[in-house]
Amino acid sequence: MRRIIVLLILVWLVVGIVAAGQRHDFTAAQSCSRAGTIAATVAVGPLNYMGVDPKASCTTPQPSH
Repeated sequence: MRRIIVLLILVWLVVGIVAAGQRHDFTAAQSCSRAGTIAATVAVGPLNYMGVDPKASCTTPQPSH
């Protein structure tokens, strides 16, 4: 039973990675928001093909001048 659960999780994540690749998430400039969007796309896996469109936004602190 444990092997089946692990296999399902791995398949779920692979489908999410494929979806992120199809959306060209890996080719854009890397930023905090882009990394969050990639992580969200991978996490929702097959739900991407059912209309889920995860987006993440964040801001990183800028050094003071």
